[in-house]
Amino acid sequence: MSEALPQAAPALPAPGSTGAWVLAIRPKTLPAAFAPVAVGTAVAHVTGGIAWGPALAALAGAFLLQIGSNLANDVFDYEKGADTETRLGPPRAAQLGLLSPEALKRGMLVVFTLALGVGVYLTWVAGPVIVGLGLASIASAIAYTGGPYPLGYHGLGDVFVMLFFGFVAVVGTVFVQTAATPALAFAAAAPVGATITAILVVNNLRDREEDALAGKRTLAVRLGRRGALAEYALLLAVAYGVPLALLATGRRGPSVLLPWLSLPVALRLFARLRALSGAPLNAVLVGTAKLVSLHGVLFAVGIALGGGAGGS
Repeated sequence: MSEALPQAAPALPAPGSTGAWVLAIRPKTLPAAFAPVAVGTAVAHVTGGIAWGPALAALAGAFLLQIGSNLANDVFDYEKGADTETRLGPPRAAQLGLLSPEALKRGMLVVFTLALGVGVYLTWVAGPVIVGLGLASIASAIAYTGGPYPLGYHGLGDVFVMLFFGFVAVVGTVFVQTAATPALAFAAAAPVGATITAILVVNNLRDREEDALAGKRTLAVRLGRRGALAEYALLLAVAYGVPLALLATGRRGPSVLLPWLSLPVALRLFARLRALSGAPLNAVLVGTAKLVSLHGVLFAVGIALGGGAGGS
């Protein structure tokens, strides 16, 4: 039997090219921006009615904040020495010399300026509270790996992802459409934030040894491999437990359990997370990002279709 030939590494885009910017933007991470808006819009539908203008603006703002955060992570991880030639994760533009740190920072400025433009419209629609939420979201995106106290380097990244990609994104999406923050919005935000935070857990578990050498004290570094696995399991428990609680308390009807259709996928991902380490975890990372989309869409549909007490 002949030996399998080694697979060639994927070709990289030319420095400074459009492809280099696409690589830095990391399109595969955008489900983390879509899911909160989809779920928040479903909550708006059952608690006050969808307002499509603000809903689409919230989606645009979420995409821009995700892209800006990706650019910030690319440049600041490189400048802090966390991204080196030994990197196990997907390629980064600054580390590979495809985009200069200065170019990435200019890109950040453009993206966050566009996000502020979306925020102006949402402020006109929903009031000045959006100014504070928008500025806090931008500051968090930058401070995750940048600034004098980068959150991701001190074990706070998971908390801020849960807060901003879960609660701020979902509740904010509901607020700009209904001018209210019903209890259902906060409940629905927890599973969304949990699945998105699970992406970060896989990323940090894969990079645990490299991050420790670079002084990046993520939760995976602080808690160790077993702690990171326990965190992933806890996040899955939240993602699937909250819909069950909404049904059990009569807040929504049986359709709220639609996310349970994705449970076999989640369990397979957890099994692979336990079995693998290093670069092979990139497949689990991609799978968890897909789980965010699948769970989020099913949850949004389940909320929209389900009866119950609603969002009082």
